[in-house]
Amino acid sequence: MHPNAAFRWEDRAAMRALVAELGFGQLFAATPDGPRVAQVPVVWLDEDTLGLHVARGNGIARHLDGATGLFTALGPDGYISPDWYGLGPDQVPTWNYVAVELEGTMRRMSDDDLVAQLDRLSAEQEAKLAPKTPWMRDKMDSKLFGKMTNSIVGFRLEIAGWRGTLKLGQNKPEAARLAAADGAAASGRRGIAHWMRNA
Repeated sequence: MHPNAAFRWEDRAAMRALVAELGFGQLFAATPDGPRVAQVPVVWLDEDTLGLHVARGNGIARHLDGATGLFTALGPDGYISPDWYGLGPDQVPTWNYVAVELEGTMRRMSDDDLVAQLDRLSAEQEAKLAPKTPWMRDKMDSKLFGKMTNSIVGFRLEIAGWRGTLKLGQNKPEAARLAAADGAAASGRRGIAHWMRNA
């Protein structure tokens, strides 16, 4: 989380929504082999629990059950030129971004819970593709599905710590922030520009 209190994000509902929208992030954990990270798809199981899975062969998998995990999700981001503020020559370049960090205890799932998590994850992601007819597990050969799920391990992240950052130029005058948002949009960074305009 950014140390400047102006950028602190405390709205858990909004953080949940961003994580749900992204559906993907990085899971970090300390292991006897050193710090490790896995790129993971995620789904909310309840208000304070994320479901995720990793490849069984991933070195992090055998160390996660009972460990402290840190999941990070990065929303829109972008370089901000000091020229865009219109505040004169004494500004510096920066990078604006939206980020969520969720820390908690990792718990291994049962095989049945893993299948339920996969069904929920695919249902949520397929719904975003409407009007496409959703893919569903029953389209697959059940033996093949079982073989594929054998190659992954499901986990719950029981969240104890929420940290959010909205670094959107809130420390600048509104007109300067909006001018920088226009510059970001013009440079192709429309996502971060949208967040900056609504800060």
